[in-house]
Amino acid sequence: MIDMLMAAKAAKSEIAQLSTEKKNAALCAMADALLFNQDRILEANAQDLTRAATTISPVMQDRLRLTPARIQGMADGIRQVAALPDPVGLQLDEYIRPDGLRINKISSPIGVVAIIYESRPNVTSDVAALTLKSGNVCILRGGKEAFLSSSAIVDALRAGLRTVGINENAINLVTDTSRESATALMKAQGYVDLLIPRGGAGLINACVTNATVPCIATGTGICHIYVEKSADLDMALNIIENAKTSRPSVCNAEEVLLIDKEIAKEFLPMLHKRLVLEHSPAVELRLDEYAATIIPGTKAATEDFDTEFLDYILAVKCVNNVHEAIDHILAHSTGHSEAIVTNDDTAKDLFAACIDSAAVYINASTRFTDGGEFGLGCEMGISTQKLHARGPMGLKELTSYKYIIHGTGHIR
Repeated sequence: MIDMLMAAKAAKSEIAQLSTEKKNAALCAMADALLFNQDRILEANAQDLTRAATTISPVMQDRLRLTPARIQGMADGIRQVAALPDPVGLQLDEYIRPDGLRINKISSPIGVVAIIYESRPNVTSDVAALTLKSGNVCILRGGKEAFLSSSAIVDALRAGLRTVGINENAINLVTDTSRESATALMKAQGYVDLLIPRGGAGLINACVTNATVPCIATGTGICHIYVEKSADLDMALNIIENAKTSRPSVCNAEEVLLIDKEIAKEFLPMLHKRLVLEHSPAVELRLDEYAATIIPGTKAATEDFDTEFLDYILAVKCVNNVHEAIDHILAHSTGHSEAIVTNDDTAKDLFAACIDSAAVYINASTRFTDGGEFGLGCEMGISTQKLHARGPMGLKELTSYKYIIHGTGHIR
């Protein structure tokens, strides 16, 4: 670990000074290397899936699984990052003092960015692409379930760097997947400039609690959708089905549904038909007392409204009005993504103004909270805090700034 940290720190200045052209050439070479090494990556992934078959759920296995199409998507994501404007060296502000001193505020790389993440091997290539384009060095510490996949991906990416003559220590993979290696990154002062945990609540809380390096909390998503009484009910069904079932293992999937009591008797049977009777696999509806008088389902426990299920489970609660919906969300949200389905402009405006989450949707699925969908190419994670970065973290969020001051012999 110390050798890796020292190598990453040594590469920091070199990577920060790369031209846009050099970084883009490296990114294209990395994308090519992923596709060239596809068979080896898929073989490693198959071994990971075999080892994880009895230890993680089918939904989480899908999160781990790579296919030729997903590897192509990873390569496409890298090329999309190459096509984006360089976020480094931009003049953010300029002003001249009365004495003639000229002060420029310039965007600059953060330095060494470490990310601790779980069983999603595509994160490996996303992070490597974003950090390189933003002039940063990355240290990747993935989960043990995806270790062989991540290793094969990193080997390919580093091979791509070598083909264009860039220091391969711009991309580093921690080979120790024990808790001790994660703790070492959390406390690597002087080596790590920023730590980003990307995973479940346990991982994020551990980093926020124990890290002595700067840390950005990301990920945990107890995402709500509220169907207001004026909503188009067919639209609401389509949005809910997409938000809950298109990929339930990700942080922008819906976990809690709130329904206005005025439409509950009409809408809940429609919901039950769509998600339980017609959908495969069926969604388990965990119902509050009022909803349970209308449709069959599992009785909701109090903790169901504070749980990130990451599965085909949806907690359902009926509320009296938009104010009660907002109060519930403010009490239970993790600050990730919330949505309202409504045709009432007053309800739209009130919901948008009062909900204090990184992404607030009006008549759209929460599944759009994603770097690619936001036009960022890909993402480092979804920040649920407010300082430095909030929401999907792309290239701009991986830069800081510094002041460059021009004088003509000025003294104070």
